[in-house]
Formats: sequence, structure tokens, C-alpha cells
Amino acid sequence: QVQLVESGGGLVQPGGSLRLSCAASGFAFSRYLMTWVRQAPGKGLEWVSTINSDGGYTNYADSVKGRFTISRDNTKNTLYLQMNSLKPEDTSVYYCQFAVSRGQGTQVTVSS
Repeated sequence: QVQLVESGGGLVQPGGSLRLSCAASGFAFSRYLMTWVRQAPGKGLEWVSTINSDGGYTNYADSVKGRFTISRDNTKNTLYLQMNSLKPEDTSVYYCQFAVSRGQGTQVTVSS
């Protein structure tokens, strides 16, 4: 049974940083591509970033490119998203995703 548990969200001022984590279990994490998506209040899901199985390939939405960094630790079955230079428009619930499965999400609020 696939389980994804996100953590690390919170309230941060514009320009600040947060590091999100996603603990994965129930599947062979190290063999699969992983993705971060987000959902702002009243909006649909937005793709944020993807990383391949060994971390050698990453891709980012234009809205976060240069500010966010996706990474993974296959020894810990954990996915990360380092978010720097946060903006109010980054306010969303952030989810890690494997295939069609997502966790419960972690809230990120960027506000002064």
C-alpha cells in the first residue's frame, strides 16, 4: 500500500525559505520518478517539479525555476523540496506524488 507523508510546511515571510519532506513507503521508492504538485486556494493542481529515480534529472515549472530545488535520498525513501525566495503566490498545499497517489499535503503560507 503506497503511503506518502509530507511535512515541513508553515508560515514564512516573503523572501524566506522552507524545506519540505515526503516520506514514502509501500513501493520501491528508489526505482521511480517522483513529483511535487501544489494547490492554491480555489485553484486546481499545479505541477511544481519532477525528479527521476536516481536524482540525475530534474525539471521545474517556470514559476519556481531558480528558486526551488527538488532532491531525494533513496536510502531514506524520502523526497525533498527546498524552497527559497518564497513569494505570496507560492501559498498552497504541497503534495508529493507517485503515479496517481498523493499524500495529505503540507500547507505553505507566504505572508508578511
